[in-house]
Amino acid sequence: MKGEPNARVAEYVHVRWDCKYHVVIVPKYRKKLLFGKLRHQIGPILRELCNQKGIELLEGHVMPDHVHMCLSIPPKYSVAYTIGFLKGKSAIRVHRQYERSERVYGKHFWATGYCVSTVGLDEKVIRAYIQLQEKLESGQNVLDFEQD
Repeated sequence: MKGEPNARVAEYVHVRWDCKYHVVIVPKYRKKLLFGKLRHQIGPILRELCNQKGIELLEGHVMPDHVHMCLSIPPKYSVAYTIGFLKGKSAIRVHRQYERSERVYGKHFWATGYCVSTVGLDEKVIRAYIQLQEKLESGQNVLDFEQD
């Protein structure tokens, strides 16, 4: 097991795994709710929930209307279970923290569904994409109408 940097050791010594996924989740109605205090607190909430289940949040970025994550999920959990757990528990925490100050659609904070793809050998590319997501999106709103 030494010398294999990508191998993970689960509960038993004879189990090795490397299961990484690129996950995108969006708030209900794709509302741009992830601003200000909420934007800075959703990351720690998701990271804490991942730690509870032994899921490694390798990379993450919160945009105004969606969240990108690169997760290393132990094989004992399905992707559907993991995303359901993260969305359900984080929605409850957001509701508890913001129910009086802002309207966040009750305990139904996240939209139904999610986007997921396996990372495989392209992990560096996916992680770079997540890190540069904000720069990529902000440049799309700029139009150059000047003529030379």
